[in-house]
Amino acid sequence: MEIELDDLSGPEIAEFLAEHVAQMRETSPLESKHALDLAGLREPGVTFWSARVGGRVVGCAAVQRLDDEHGEVKSMRTRPGVRRSGVGRAVLGHLVAEARGMGFRRLSLETGSAEFFAPARALYEKFGFAYCAPFADYVLDPHSVFMTLDLSAG
Repeated sequence: MEIELDDLSGPEIAEFLAEHVAQMRETSPLESKHALDLAGLREPGVTFWSARVGGRVVGCAAVQRLDDEHGEVKSMRTRPGVRRSGVGRAVLGHLVAEARGMGFRRLSLETGSAEFFAPARALYEKFGFAYCAPFADYVLDPHSVFMTLDLSAG
């Protein structure tokens, strides 16, 4: 598997992300959907990586700079056909290492509270993310769960 910076210009990644946004719309009410679309991922302050096997996109993740020391995990996704094969673990490990290299001391995320998101929450917990209060512009929402990781600790 290759995990590389992606400039979001290719049609395959655009399709992969469109599927992600569509899936988030199916699993979360519109007011609780916080996934960035392609335009949002191209904004300054967002760094995006795609994971490929044999040239095919199998996963992705991004980090959005909230301030000099705090980043947010965005658009973490694994292709449905390869879930539970280590793609998500590899992508998240890469993102955490890159976030440390970018100087972040804290990495936070918002994910869904529904059963659909349980495997993602379990993965974040394995990486040491702890549940926390809403951060940045988020507010309490029964459809959202917030987690954070202290990058200065390890």
